[in-house]
Amino acid sequence: MKYIRMLVLVPAAALAAACGRDGAPADDALKNDLALASQAQPYMPQQFTSPAEMGYAYNPYTGQFQPIPQQTPQPQLVQQAPVVRRVSTSPATTTRTASRSSGTRVVYQEPAPQPVKRNTKRDAVIGAAAGAVIGATVSRDKVKGGLIGAAAGAVLGGIVGHTIDVERP
Repeated sequence: MKYIRMLVLVPAAALAAACGRDGAPADDALKNDLALASQAQPYMPQQFTSPAEMGYAYNPYTGQFQPIPQQTPQPQLVQQAPVVRRVSTSPATTTRTASRSSGTRVVYQEPAPQPVKRNTKRDAVIGAAAGAVIGATVSRDKVKGGLIGAAAGAVLGGIVGHTIDVERP
């Protein structure tokens, strides 16, 4: 009974104290703050732009700022040389040979693609075990929660093992 009375009386007292100032004069500090806020000037943007921002560069020989000439990229003609792909004796590298009209030979070597090891099955098993434990712990029906948790954990673990947990040599 004592707690119910406190729950009713405390908010009522706070409401009466907050709303009991009918017709009271406004605070002088509030008036001062409102007067200062009404006198504030809006933000004035920058009225000066530097020559570098306008596209000018300083020329030390003339002592003046001159426009920077805009150079448009010229299209270049590209000749494609015939590329012959040969596999060298070592399986780790692939050799490309291109012949030029000047008689010189340019040889590019690129590494052979390395196999990627994905841990899909391992991470699916780990996810299923963790999901089963968590599902059985949190659920009221331990068997049903464990089965649902194991299924969800296996799916998430498989996705993580296939996309994130990848070993590249």
